[in-house]
Amino acid sequence: MDSNAYTVVAPLDDQTELQPSEARAILQKADDDLKLDVLRRIIVATLNGSPQPSLLMPIIQYVLPSRSKPLKKMLHFYWEVCPKYDDQGKLKQEMILVCNAIRNDLQHPNEYIRGSTLRFLQKIREPELLEPLIPTILTNLEHRHSYVRKNAVLAIWVISQRHSHFFGDVSEIMETFLAAEQDATCKRNAFTFLTQADAPKAVEYVLSQFEAIPSMDELMQLAVIELIRKECKGESPNRNKYIQAISELLSAPSHAVKYEAAITLTSLTQNAAAIKATASALIELVVKESDNNVKLIVLSRLDSLRQRHDHVIDPLVMDLLRVLSSPDMDVRRKALNISLDMVSSRNVEEVVQFLKKELQKTVEGAGTGFEKNIEYRQLLIQSIHTCAINFSEVASSVVHVLMEFLGDSSNPSAVDVIAFVREVVEKFPSLRSSIVEKLLQTFGDIKSGKVFRGALWIVGEYASTIDDVKEAAQQIRKVIGEVPILAAEERLLAQAEDAGASAQVAASEAAAAAAPVTKTRVLADGTYATETAFSSEANADARLQAVKNASKPPLRSLILLGDFYTATVLASTLTKLVLRFASLSSDAAAKNALRAEAMLIMTSVVRVGQSKFAQAPIDEDSTERIMTCVQTLATASVHEDEEDVEASEVFLQDTKAAYASMVAAQERKAEEKRAKESKAVKVQPDDVIGFRQLNKKGATAPGVDTGLEDYEADVKKATGGAVGAKDDFISKLQRVVQLTGFSDAVYSEAYVNVHQFDILLDVLVVNQSNETLQNLSIEFATLGDLKLVERPTSHTLAPYSFQSIKATIKVSSTETGVIFGNIAYESGITGDAKVVVLNDIHVDIMDYIHPGTCTESAFRSMWTEFEWENKVNVNTNITNLRAYLNHLMASTNMACLTPEASLAGECGFLSANLYARTSFNEDALANLSLEQEVEGGPITGHIRIRSKGQGLALALGDKCTLAMRKATEGDANSNGSALDAPQSLTASVAA
Repeated sequence: MDSNAYTVVAPLDDQTELQPSEARAILQKADDDLKLDVLRRIIVATLNGSPQPSLLMPIIQYVLPSRSKPLKKMLHFYWEVCPKYDDQGKLKQEMILVCNAIRNDLQHPNEYIRGSTLRFLQKIREPELLEPLIPTILTNLEHRHSYVRKNAVLAIWVISQRHSHFFGDVSEIMETFLAAEQDATCKRNAFTFLTQADAPKAVEYVLSQFEAIPSMDELMQLAVIELIRKECKGESPNRNKYIQAISELLSAPSHAVKYEAAITLTSLTQNAAAIKATASALIELVVKESDNNVKLIVLSRLDSLRQRHDHVIDPLVMDLLRVLSSPDMDVRRKALNISLDMVSSRNVEEVVQFLKKELQKTVEGAGTGFEKNIEYRQLLIQSIHTCAINFSEVASSVVHVLMEFLGDSSNPSAVDVIAFVREVVEKFPSLRSSIVEKLLQTFGDIKSGKVFRGALWIVGEYASTIDDVKEAAQQIRKVIGEVPILAAEERLLAQAEDAGASAQVAASEAAAAAAPVTKTRVLADGTYATETAFSSEANADARLQAVKNASKPPLRSLILLGDFYTATVLASTLTKLVLRFASLSSDAAAKNALRAEAMLIMTSVVRVGQSKFAQAPIDEDSTERIMTCVQTLATASVHEDEEDVEASEVFLQDTKAAYASMVAAQERKAEEKRAKESKAVKVQPDDVIGFRQLNKKGATAPGVDTGLEDYEADVKKATGGAVGAKDDFISKLQRVVQLTGFSDAVYSEAYVNVHQFDILLDVLVVNQSNETLQNLSIEFATLGDLKLVERPTSHTLAPYSFQSIKATIKVSSTETGVIFGNIAYESGITGDAKVVVLNDIHVDIMDYIHPGTCTESAFRSMWTEFEWENKVNVNTNITNLRAYLNHLMASTNMACLTPEASLAGECGFLSANLYARTSFNEDALANLSLEQEVEGGPITGHIRIRSKGQGLALALGDKCTLAMRKATEGDANSNGSALDAPQSLTASVAA
């Protein structure tokens, strides 16, 4: 039997190992503290493979008689790990003295010593040592102190599992003990023991105490629930009583009991009333529990319950929304996601009304927790958006409320609102007129350029009447201010200069007395000269800056700050309004006036963009776009020719049709996702009928609901024993890394098994020589965020034998790591030390990166926020853009967020966003920009990778380079490090 050590003893600061003679001399002294230190050193040495059997008798002679409790506790650790058998496999004679000492401790008047000794006996496996102690252990069941009785029950439990013949009818012993016991912990231990030893007697006990179950102690209630769960896996005649007992425990004061009872009840019955009671208990648990982790776990259980029982717990959605009182954003987000899945036409109005009240609270409480309020407000807006889109009857009641947040200083919230308004105005034509009217009234409050672009697009597309067009033109004039913009700004500057002229005259005397500015100049012949001058450039710059900082209408301010993308949307909107007004009105003068005013606004934007008043000069693309709109309006006439008709169709029809098709595509994807997630089971006439009673143990018939949790199945999965989890032999071979050469005296290879947060190295060491290798040890070291958990022990290898050595490496982040080391051993008669250097093991980060999904807004937000960027130039022999994208996704485990419709077609360009998430909850973003000038020609472009940490960005860049090299050369080593990749690692600046 393996000698297992169950107790962890902390290593000493001083790692020097005592010689047996030194240890014996110290043990003979009377100082208990010295004995304690020496005994600790002996235990550590024994655990490290140096048992020192010669010290067993001195320890019995000099340490065992001591009355020191710490020393007695340390002695228990020593008895646990010390060698107890001689070379012939018989129990050592000295252990008789140890057995006698243990019996004395089991009869000690101090209850702590008795209980501690009983706990120690649970770790002893030797039957010769345990058998004489059985009568004494049984007498401790009647001890006056509960600590002794509790540990006596546990000791009998463990010993009876290993040596059942030591006791007679152990279940009868526990039954008698249960009948007389009053302590809650002792009763729980005995009942759990009885459940394992004799389940029918445990059931009899539960039925005899049936009425008292709701008033039992928390520990006892949990043990009863566990028994019920195991009993009801088969057909039980007491199922109805069990359901009644579990239903009563749903209202238990203990949160642990309530949780266990809730998840057990769903495995006993699928009745709708029981499911509702379970959901109510889980919701109450979430509301009352203070630990956020527990809240998230219970919410996950509730979500699983909702998925298994569609629409049964939907009436409880208002109770679930009480969870929003929690301050933690993760809990709120999880609760809202579940609530949105529970919303139906019956309760949608109540839900939306509640969300509107919560939204109002975020405005009233803006002073406290401002950042959380902003995030919570955005979450509420998104939830209301989902409700309004799915249920048209509430869209009209929420759209006007949400539009009040268009002027919100929180840009994400306002962007979500304008996206919601844009979708509502497309899906519900009856609301378009009121939405456009309300939107025009909020123009003056909008502060964000992105929100302005969305609002201008909506007005340009859906202002469909003459009055709407006139109102839109008037509101645009208000937010743009006086035109021409450049002339107005110059006039303001002139006024500022006139106002400063008097001050300049008054200060002329002081200026004359002031010291002149002297500068050194280099003349044409190379000599130096000094130049003295008086300058008013500083005053002129100050006046210009004052004009720029003056209060201006919101859209005008954005344009002067350099937001010319918004200016292009403004030009497009004005063009749409003029063309629609021309198609609706017969007043030629009004049409010409509106056209002239729109062209004046556009040209003034271009002119001010080229002047000194703009924060940044206007770019060529914006100028071209605005001038295209000006040309469209300039060539438009009353008698429209074919080109004018085409231009009108582009502005008035094509853009709206494009958005309508995008909304339809989103609906189609959502419908496909719902259809994929729906669990509608179609039963065919010739399907096999499964009878659970006739199945093998552990098998489950198809379609049979086994409840939310099967404890044993969970344990099996956690320990790696789940069905289908068996490693494939070929995949194992692919993870074998050769560490030494075939000609070395010691051949070694390692199987690298990557878990979620650690790496297990199973190293095979083969002695290829005809000599015995002594003290063979493997020394590992790491680079990167890797840490060696334990040091492999030393071994002795016979000639041509082999040994398997395991080592665990802890991983703390997703970063390329390197494991290196050597094998040291002693060989020959002289015992010369020799060393074999091992090959490096490169950790593949792909084992920690998994494809993920996120929204476009979340991707953009993270792209702006993340600090580290790695830019990798594309160099490959793949001649198809989509093929390269697929190759990159397969090589980096990243998912493509760009919709398939946006990637369709061949135009010589491809741009896609990629996203992945690591096991350490790190986000990895990538943008792929490719160009192919000639079909079948080379692909050029770059990959930009962003992450919050430097290591992930570098590692993914290396992986992309290796993927390109593999596609180009066909022989890249996937574990290598592309240090020569054309990369640039920089801290990105959010634009």
